[in-house]
Amino acid sequence: MSTSKNRALPGLLTGLLVLLHALILAPAASAHVGSSGVIVQKQVGAYRLLVSVQPPDVVPGTAKVTVYVEQGRVAQIGARPVYFRSGDEGAPTHDILTRVENGRYEGDLWLMDSGSSSVELELNGPDGKQTVVVPVMSVATAVRDMPEGTGIGLALMGLLLVVMMITIIGASNADGITKPDQAASAGLGRRRLVGMGAGALVLALLLTGWRSWWTSEAEVYKDQQLYRPTSILTSVAPANGTQRLSIRIDTTGFGQNWQKKRLLSYVLPDHGKLMHTFLVRMPGLDAFAHLHPSRRDSLTYEASIPALPAGRYLLYSDIVFRSGFTETLTDTIDIAGSAPTASAPAPSDPDDSWLVANPMGIKAGAEGVPHLDNNMVVCGKPGASMKLTDGSSMIWMDKPQSVLDAGKLYTLKFAVADAQGKAVALEPYLGMSGHAAILRSDGTVYIHLHPVGTYSMAAEGSFVGRLADTARTFRYPDANQFRDSIDRYVARLNTLPDAEKNKLLMAGMPAMDHKMAVNNMVEFPYAFPRAGHYRIWVQVKRNGQVLTGVFDTEVKEPLL
Repeated sequence: MSTSKNRALPGLLTGLLVLLHALILAPAASAHVGSSGVIVQKQVGAYRLLVSVQPPDVVPGTAKVTVYVEQGRVAQIGARPVYFRSGDEGAPTHDILTRVENGRYEGDLWLMDSGSSSVELELNGPDGKQTVVVPVMSVATAVRDMPEGTGIGLALMGLLLVVMMITIIGASNADGITKPDQAASAGLGRRRLVGMGAGALVLALLLTGWRSWWTSEAEVYKDQQLYRPTSILTSVAPANGTQRLSIRIDTTGFGQNWQKKRLLSYVLPDHGKLMHTFLVRMPGLDAFAHLHPSRRDSLTYEASIPALPAGRYLLYSDIVFRSGFTETLTDTIDIAGSAPTASAPAPSDPDDSWLVANPMGIKAGAEGVPHLDNNMVVCGKPGASMKLTDGSSMIWMDKPQSVLDAGKLYTLKFAVADAQGKAVALEPYLGMSGHAAILRSDGTVYIHLHPVGTYSMAAEGSFVGRLADTARTFRYPDANQFRDSIDRYVARLNTLPDAEKNKLLMAGMPAMDHKMAVNNMVEFPYAFPRAGHYRIWVQVKRNGQVLTGVFDTEVKEPLL
């Protein structure tokens, strides 16, 4: 009996340590700014899919994968993680997702390593075999405190285990050496106390050492494993009759902390741009700009600021690295403001766009309304519309209700009609039918959306190429040659007519078949992460002009 207790005790202690580690170091995952997980909606072969991947709280940890089959006959869906460093050769076999209801499949997928990763889905069925790659950032992003009740319970369990161990050691030193049927000697009690004392001393030393190790591991996690966004230094200065925005990546601490390091020469263009920067004036969210800063050197990006009103602006800049790792760099800047003039300098990038609208919550003649009126009913459902700068109108179609639910997957549909209410044809904008940016009123949630989802096309391209590569370990090319070749590619794109540029951009987007059934409509899949008031900027292109629609909505926590 004493032997079996001693064998079971290490297992109990190991399980206790694992549970403690998971509870104390578990962070809350996020992507972009405040929007956790990745949402993908696309057509591959005969299958139309809506995919949601919620990354794990800690790494190693499990990602929750949900696949909605909106079109096509699927018999089985497999999923596996693929890491950029090890590629297909280092990836495990597919785990089969569970069919929980008609057209919906779910499963948990282990992500064992930090860094740039992806989830590869393999679909099999009567409509053929297809694969889909979903880029996922496998990083720890926060620290959660252990619940007080859990901590007290685990402490009591640990105390009980220590007392049991001391008792067992004392018994082993006394009762354990007494032969069967032998009378207890006079010194047996003293031997038991000596054994218990020695056991208590050894356990105290072990627990002290464990405490030191635990503290060290927690510090390593917080200092090195816990993800921290790359810092930037921004400035605004007059230049050639306009204001010049400078974004410089702050490399302080790169040499001392591997977690902060970025391969800054290996930035990929996404939709033909090395950086997408969004400026939004606070607090009314009434001035908006979508800029594409050019790269002056590996650390510095610059752009001309258009004629925006003076004020304090939130800045969000998206970049993609060769590994498929994507980041949103954030800061706050002050703009002196300028009025539009006929002699104003041209924007630094031909695809830059901006808009000054009514402050959030105010429409002409509707002061005091908490958010934009639902002033139209489309197909019996609440809708909203606004006039665009060319005289056409943009309509939010099929809005399910005036107040949306947090955490629920929606397909946000927007259509454009001319002054007579007739549908108008839209042109590609940066290789896609449209773009959208969503911001919570306090700036704590930001997302740059595409019709195919919340992920980067450049990141998907990196992983698709890596899967086709048979090398076990990826070898980066020469940094200077890579950077210069990318700069030449981007400069060439900016000289091409829109038709040629869009054709080239669309050819470089892997496995994308996302044509709208109606050519005046664009749609975006998204789940609002939490309650609040949100502003949505929807950008499309018509007659060579970028048009921006602005819509507000309220989001509440669901009742169930």
